Amino acid sequence: MRQILYTLTALILLTLPSNADNGLINVKSSHDSKTTTDRLENTLKQKGMTVFVRIDHAAGAQKVDQKLRPTELIVFGNPKVGTPLMQCRQTTAIDLPQKALIWEDQEGTVWLSYNDPNYLVERHGITGCAEVVKKVEKALSNFAKAATMP
Repeated sequence: MRQILYTLTALILLTLPSNADNGLINVKSSHDSKTTTDRLENTLKQKGMTVFVRIDHAAGAQKVDQKLRPTELIVFGNPKVGTPLMQCRQTTAIDLPQKALIWEDQEGTVWLSYNDPNYLVERHGITGCAEVVKKVEKALSNFAKAATMP
């Protein structure tokens, strides 16, 4: 049974969309960086998530006379969602709370990136928790869409 689950996980990881990179899902935004970040923060709060911190890495770089394109990180979570994931495999806690990175590339395109829950399945050897992982996957996808779509 365990071998079947590992095989299924491997197949899922091999068939991830091209926007998955090293365990990241990257969603192109229709908005500028600040708007995308504001929309994500508002969506998270409306959905009952706790926004623990919003880190503006570009502002930090500016404080030390360095340049960095817009780069903001939002750290967020909710024990109703995170606890079941940690119950599946307690080491998942190292990747929680969830994080979303909003950043601008060299061409001026804004992206929202977050950890792919299926990558966490592989990283932590999570088994028997497909329903929990699917719920997290759907929630993260919905948050990203709300922040990035017109």
